[in-house]
Amino acid sequence: MHCPFCGHAETKVIDSRLAAEGRQIRRRRQCEDCRERFTTFETAELVMPRIIKRDERRQPFDEEKLRGSLARALEKRPVSAEALEQAIGHLIHRLRTLGEREISSTLLGEMVMEELRELDEVAYVRFASVYRSFQDVTEFQKEIRKLQALSGASREQMSLLPALEGKAGGKAGGNDGRGDGNNAGGNDDDGD
Repeated sequence: MHCPFCGHAETKVIDSRLAAEGRQIRRRRQCEDCRERFTTFETAELVMPRIIKRDERRQPFDEEKLRGSLARALEKRPVSAEALEQAIGHLIHRLRTLGEREISSTLLGEMVMEELRELDEVAYVRFASVYRSFQDVTEFQKEIRKLQALSGASREQMSLLPALEGKAGGKAGGNDGRGDGNNAGGNDDDGD
């Protein structure tokens, strides 16, 4: 490395240490000509893949756009900022480890939906509704059924489904399918 003081081409490393929680190496160097000392930091340069949009345009990956999309889906949901940052970190790690120079926006969207499904099912359905351009309530119902099938267990977040079916012309009121006699609307009549 060239000396920043005199421009001499020969410098030597006199000390190396880990920095930034192990993500960097801090090196103390000394110029062999002018004897001045300076510090450099070495980090791994991992290039993010470019995103191929549906119309075939290519764009650089934008972490802030990803953060904004996840934050909108998670708005007013019981998910901590730390959990959001972990999800973003996990997605970025997955993108880097793909080893691809370019990926489709479709693949990125599916990866985001997988991450959201783990974080919060309501946020997952919100994101899916925009990402897949849901046109009516039946598309929401289909996605909720798929989510229920994937989770394998009933969740309180999913208790809305029987009420929607009753109002959309499916079975009215009654059992919510879990066998416990509860329904999402709180009563058995559909008179609202």
